[in-house]
Amino acid sequence: MEGFNPRLLKEEPPPPFAVQCQKCELSNHRERVIWGEGNPSAKIFILLDNPGMREDAEGNPFVCGTRETLQRGILDAGMELDNVYISYLLKCRPKRAYNKPLARDACFSHFQHQLAEKNPRLLLGLGNTVVETLFPHSDADVKSLRGRWHIFEDIPVAFSYHPLAIRRRPVLHKYFIEDLKLLAQEALKYGLIEN
Repeated sequence: MEGFNPRLLKEEPPPPFAVQCQKCELSNHRERVIWGEGNPSAKIFILLDNPGMREDAEGNPFVCGTRETLQRGILDAGMELDNVYISYLLKCRPKRAYNKPLARDACFSHFQHQLAEKNPRLLLGLGNTVVETLFPHSDADVKSLRGRWHIFEDIPVAFSYHPLAIRRRPVLHKYFIEDLKLLAQEALKYGLIEN
């Protein structure tokens, strides 16, 4: 996309119960809780595994590669960044090794709170970690679920590859765009975006 400039999306302030959360070890080395970003009123909810960096080593704001790839994909699929809300299974950015299953279990109630509060019409999960968390009793992965709609807690959900996987394996980019276009088509059908 010619002239594409990724932007740092506005973070939604986390609720006090999330800021005070001590349910897992991430609370011991977090700088802050990242509840979500983008349009908090959007009815398209995009879910990733955990938040990436938003500042460089000197504390200057920047858009990480994951966010850049996702934003470019959203625009390439015909949507606007204001059409989506982006959040994470984990609400704290991990800085070192941690017990991943325990942290996901601890944060899952925060994700469920968000779903109840935001009442999204469509959900897009990015990456195998999200698939495994939403469908823990199956052998599903992105490859087996992508390209069609499923249901999670009465919400239509589609899946695609994590933007970091797209950056590491560019051959996946076409599938990523196909999945975002599937999301855009469904969003158009629901009147969540304009043609």
